Amino acid sequence: QVQLVESGGGLVQAGGSLRLSCAVSASIFDFNAMGWYRQPPGKQRELVATIAKGGTTNYADSVKGRFTVSRDNAKNTVFLQMNSLKPEDTAVYYCGALRGWNTYWGQGTQVTVSS
Repeated sequence: QVQLVESGGGLVQAGGSLRLSCAVSASIFDFNAMGWYRQPPGKQRELVATIAKGGTTNYADSVKGRFTVSRDNAKNTVFLQMNSLKPEDTAVYYCGALRGWNTYWGQGTQVTVSS
């Protein structure tokens, strides 16, 4: 069973930065892509960013230019660098590993941005 463990969330003021990490118990190359998702309070989970096996990245319009997804292949870890944070970025952030029709999820980490 694949395990994903997120870390790095917390409380930050608007304009600040956080770096999320996602440690995967398997090789990240076992998956078609790795993704970061978030679920704001009272809303549905939404895609934030993905990084494909080949390295192609994709971002939600709301985070383009502020967030960067990257990975450390040797450590099977995926990162989400979040800069210029806004109160609307407040959410539980989840790491997902995509393989075929399946997505494996971490437990999530809370990010709260105060105004």
